Amino acid sequence: MQDPREKIRSFVRESFLFGGDDELRDDDSFLEMGIVDSTGVLELVAFLESEWDLSIDDAELVPENLDSVDNIVGFLDRKKTAAVG
Repeated sequence: MQDPREKIRSFVRESFLFGGDDELRDDDSFLEMGIVDSTGVLELVAFLESEWDLSIDDAELVPENLDSVDNIVGFLDRKKTAAVG
């Protein structure tokens, strides 16, 4: 099973960086670096919902949840914890 961080990095590289930028760090802001725009957020959300079989509400579409690999991993952990609890 592939590490969630690597799955997310791979998706971002292939979808938004077209296979380039091996220097993407887990704490790099997608918005500040111009990697993801508003349409890209929708693509990212569709990927996360499909890959992790979850639903992301409109209120959750904030940078604190989706603006970096670190933020996404934390968000997924919180979603998983909420689903169990």
